[in-house]
Amino acid sequence: MNMHTTDVISPPAPKRLEDMRLPIVMMRDITLKTMFRKTLENVSELSPAMCLPIPVVQELIDMCREQRLVEATGTLNANNGNEMGYQLTDLGKARALDALAQSEYFGAMPVPLEVYREQVKRQSIRNIMVTRGQLTGAMGHLVLPDDLLDQLGPAVSAGRSILMYGPPGNGKSSISNGIRDALGDQVYVPRAIEYAGQVITVYDPIVHVLAREEEQDPTSLRRVTKYDKRYVKCERPTVITGGELSLNMLDLVYNPTARTYQAPLQLKSTGGIFIVDDLGRQAEPPQALVNRWIVPLEESKDILALQSGEKFEVPFDTLVIFSTNFHPNEIFDQAALRRIFFKIKIDGPDQANFLKIFAMVAKKRGMPLDESTLIHLLKVKYPTIDNVYANYQPNFLIDQMVAICNFEGIPLQMRPDLLDRAWANMFVKDEHIVK
Repeated sequence: MNMHTTDVISPPAPKRLEDMRLPIVMMRDITLKTMFRKTLENVSELSPAMCLPIPVVQELIDMCREQRLVEATGTLNANNGNEMGYQLTDLGKARALDALAQSEYFGAMPVPLEVYREQVKRQSIRNIMVTRGQLTGAMGHLVLPDDLLDQLGPAVSAGRSILMYGPPGNGKSSISNGIRDALGDQVYVPRAIEYAGQVITVYDPIVHVLAREEEQDPTSLRRVTKYDKRYVKCERPTVITGGELSLNMLDLVYNPTARTYQAPLQLKSTGGIFIVDDLGRQAEPPQALVNRWIVPLEESKDILALQSGEKFEVPFDTLVIFSTNFHPNEIFDQAALRRIFFKIKIDGPDQANFLKIFAMVAKKRGMPLDESTLIHLLKVKYPTIDNVYANYQPNFLIDQMVAICNFEGIPLQMRPDLLDRAWANMFVKDEHIVK
């Protein structure tokens, strides 16, 4: 199934209270807390605050009135289309304060975990078909060998797990970002989910990038679907972690003041990509980190724990990309390697591709190519490092030469002597420093 931006099925908005599948007391308390904290008096104001359709909010207000927690103010508000106003009774205020003492959470009504599971299936990363054209388009700025795309394409389309390994400075991070850019469609991220009466916030403006909403054209026949506003429409998320990743970052975060939980990184990346960059540079051994991912990678579900110690399952629908400068056999046992679906070596370029990158970077920087300098580079400098080329080197050398020209006050140019100065900065000479 090939998915495009409009193909992800949006979560249907609840029409009635019974569609909500949430504990009734929880919904009532969130309504009271929202009215109390935001001093809202009209259903049309409560509707966007709680991210619920007006009929559902009206049902909640009616229920609160029956329980004498809310009363009609008896005034029709002219500013709100002569709509009835409501306020909390003394009993309602007391209940709101009591509920706030149990949990500070108010506002957007959470989505039950079971309901969220259904949405995860509708927008699964496994449903995506990435074409060669999309991958090439997203990585057009990188010079990559053809056989690398042959390997990457099926790996991304499988939506499983990828280990990229190879010497540093050859674009493993750029390739990871290119994969993210190739996805190009959108998913629905819940503001918060509910499990066993607990609220877990998921939407995170640091991780999630809002999708541009399509403008509603009143003359068009195709109406934009009204989706459940408890979700936020976002680009497929990408979480990038490096040496700072620790195992506890993959656990629920409990906020003792608000008495709510925050989703861990891998849950926030649902429907998208989780990149573990620089594997082997974390405080925990790589084997321990990968062991933590084994069940999620194999069973498409993760296990999280509440403060009480109760464990529960959440969907795991993420393309995990591990990237390392170590050889896989140095950091993993065979059982762990078996569980990582695709292993792709990212090597340095050959001489022809190196020259292609060098010329491309020079053109971008406005630096004219010089044949004698190139010959000096390939025949004199590279043999000193066994002709090992890396993707980062053209950028480094040309930027250095640009800086030298600017400092010397001369037009941008390549010369063997300028190249020697640039080269000296690329490698630090081995020497003993007396302390």
